[in-house]
Amino acid sequence: MRQILQNLKTGVTELADVPCPRVGPGHLLIRTSRSLVSAGTERMLVDFGKANLLDKARQQPDKVRMVLDKLRTDGVMPTLNAVRNKLDQPLALGYCNAGVVVELGAGVTGFAVGDRVACNGKHAEMVSVPVNLCARIPHDVTDEQAAFTVVGAIALQGIRLAQPTLGEAVVVTGLGLIGQIVVQLLRANGCRVLGIDLDPAKLELARSAGAEAVDLSGGEDPIAVAERFSRGHGVDAVIVTAATRSSEPMHQAALMCRKRGRIVLVGVTGLELSRDDFFKKELTFQVSCSYGPGRYDPGYEEAGHDYPIGYVRWTEQRNFEAVLDTMAGGQLDVTRLVSHRFALDDAEGAYQVVAGSEPSLGILLEYPPPMDGSHERLRTPRVVLRPPDRTTLSNASPRVAFIGSGNYATAVLIPAFKSAGARLGGVVSNTGVTAVHAGRKHGFYEALTESSLAFSDASVDAVVITTRHDSHARLVVQALESGKHTFAEKPLCLTRDELAGIESAYARAAARGKPPLLMVGFNRRFAPQIQKMKALLSGVSAPKSFVVTVNAGAVAADHWTQDPAAGGGRIIGEGCHFVDLLRFLSGNPIVSHQRAAMKTPTGDTLTMQLGFADGSIGTIHYFANGSKAFPKERIEVFADGRILQLDNFKNLKGFGWPGFSRMNLWQQDKGQKACAQAFLDAVRSGGASPIPFDELVEVARITIALGS
Repeated sequence: MRQILQNLKTGVTELADVPCPRVGPGHLLIRTSRSLVSAGTERMLVDFGKANLLDKARQQPDKVRMVLDKLRTDGVMPTLNAVRNKLDQPLALGYCNAGVVVELGAGVTGFAVGDRVACNGKHAEMVSVPVNLCARIPHDVTDEQAAFTVVGAIALQGIRLAQPTLGEAVVVTGLGLIGQIVVQLLRANGCRVLGIDLDPAKLELARSAGAEAVDLSGGEDPIAVAERFSRGHGVDAVIVTAATRSSEPMHQAALMCRKRGRIVLVGVTGLELSRDDFFKKELTFQVSCSYGPGRYDPGYEEAGHDYPIGYVRWTEQRNFEAVLDTMAGGQLDVTRLVSHRFALDDAEGAYQVVAGSEPSLGILLEYPPPMDGSHERLRTPRVVLRPPDRTTLSNASPRVAFIGSGNYATAVLIPAFKSAGARLGGVVSNTGVTAVHAGRKHGFYEALTESSLAFSDASVDAVVITTRHDSHARLVVQALESGKHTFAEKPLCLTRDELAGIESAYARAAARGKPPLLMVGFNRRFAPQIQKMKALLSGVSAPKSFVVTVNAGAVAADHWTQDPAAGGGRIIGEGCHFVDLLRFLSGNPIVSHQRAAMKTPTGDTLTMQLGFADGSIGTIHYFANGSKAFPKERIEVFADGRILQLDNFKNLKGFGWPGFSRMNLWQQDKGQKACAQAFLDAVRSGGASPIPFDELVEVARITIALGS
């Protein structure tokens, strides 16, 4: 199938061949018939992509601070590589889609195959969309009209926050696409409307919908006009749908309002607010959050948990339905807002309009209907990127498939495996977009959206699993059952039951003969300075004291890694690295463990104590409440009158060690390349896994206990 992608580094927009997305639980697979280009949002993204690095930085000061923090802890090259990789990621454009349901994900109710639906799907021939972001299209609403549903919901949510009543006077500042819809919906609500803009054509369109208008390009004073419009009382509400860096629209809105008037920001403006403007009139100011309640809530959008209608009357989905109802009832006429229509094949022409100076409003993309009446041509989960190399393992390096192609995989793991000599087979992602990007960038021969295709590919010798944590155990079991050597990014699994399932699968594989290699990406034990520490400690027979301080930093409570079901929490998801590290440095089984945690909402500030069979002890301080100016990871070893101290995998110091005082690196090395090399060397040679299976199970069991 084809999908519109944009490169944030260059601003180039392309129509790319992408495998059909996988329809997950609680999702609908939809064949698109129409999608609407959001000229404001998408022009901003195109302009951002075309900007140079300095201008990009000016537009995102928060991201600049994050980069500076990473510079202090990780150094120049890792930071520069991370920024380049982030900007190199393709962005799937679009969020206003109409089409036909072709498949239901597990657990979906209320929809059927063949339903016409409006949704927030991308500009793609096939889209997979969560059920709560879809709404059925009434019979008397066309697909073209329905493509305006999502922008209509943005307008409607702003109106709901303004709480207009019949007969009130409301100003709409900015008469672009959303502003025009706001005008029509306010008129349908019985309000008197005053529109403000610089464009005479947009002002005339608002007038034809029943609004009065202020032409800023003609020098009209919006404050004076609003005073007359409100009959001297001040307007009841102002809805700002403009896009500008200036704070002037907010200042004007405050001056226009009556006492206790309401101001709602739907667009993007400067927010240098004057306290005096708001204080004297006790004005209410609110920023509207996109389509309505549920937006940015993973529980609502991804997991499909609806809010009870008795408590939240208007959710995102119910706002979609309300917009469609106003279209069906004739209160909202979006056909008058269409300025351009383009066939999908001419998507480049559409974005030339978006980025150019030609006046535009609603830009529609029209998708070709199925030639044979079926959708199967578009539903292929595979796109071939280059002819595959069919040489076998016996006379070449191992062929590796990647399941997961997110940021860490494309920036770190795939390059590490390539430098270790791996031949790349297929790469898998749920949507296909990142798989195509990783495939093109690194030389995979195909992009996939079904992991089963990688497991069944006889030419693939090993799979690397770099998906979200909750899928690791299932994919590891599938890999073992398919006989593939497996490298799983940490953690191995999230629960005791998952661990038991992996042990059973490994035992079954062993019963069939020599089991395939299984390794977890515990790269820190392969870092050159850790290897040096291990060599120095090998000559010390006395028990040792290990102290690991992880200045992890705060992660929001609603981030997926904090979700016990999806990420396992930060201790299981990331703390396992440090349990494994101490297990490696000690060289002895862990015989005891305990934890002491601060009472925090996320539970990710704690100390873990480990005891080892040789009498050594280990302390892991995993803290989310520290300063970023301090090293992110510090490892200290106290042994037989000597000390080792490693900061950020760059600077290693020895105190009291004969013949050793320091080992410093030019840049941070956490051992990712050496870890991949060790795994591939074992696959080539047919030797044992670089980390014994029993140790993987031990570390997983201890970490699950500490993180539960």
